[in-house]
This record gives sequence, structure tokens and C-alpha cells, in this order.
Amino acid sequence: MDVKRILAELRGEQTRITQVIAAIEAISTDGIKRSLSATPKKRRRGRMTAAGRKRLSELLKKRWALGKMKRKVRAA
Repeated sequence: MDVKRILAELRGEQTRITQVIAAIEAISTDGIKRSLSATPKKRRRGRMTAAGRKRLSELLKKRWALGKMKRKVRAA
């Protein structure tokens, strides 16, 4: 058994497999070819406006007050 010949064949096969994987990754599922160097960008979360924070604060205060009232009613 010629080990050097086997290693050479395996390295050639590895190169072909790497090329095929790169080609498949370059094509998206919708058939549009993508560049290999493009990396997916991180998604940024939306920022809450001052009005949104105020509205949320008011709603949470009401929710807390209702829960507190319910606990008082159960305790009585």
C-alpha cells in the first residue's frame, strides 16, 4: 500500500470538496448568487422613544397598582 499516493488523492479530494462547498454557499436558496466575502450584519434593536418610555412607564405603574389592589382585596 502506497501511503504517499493515498495522501495525495485525499488532499486532491479535500480541495475539490472545499471548492464545491464554497460554490454551494455562494448560491442562496432563491438562486441569487451571493459574494463569498459578504458577512451577515448584526441586527440592531430598535430604540425606544421618550414618548414610548413614558407610555410604558405609565402602563407598568397601572399594572402594579392593579396587582396591589387585588392583593389587598384577597387579604381582607
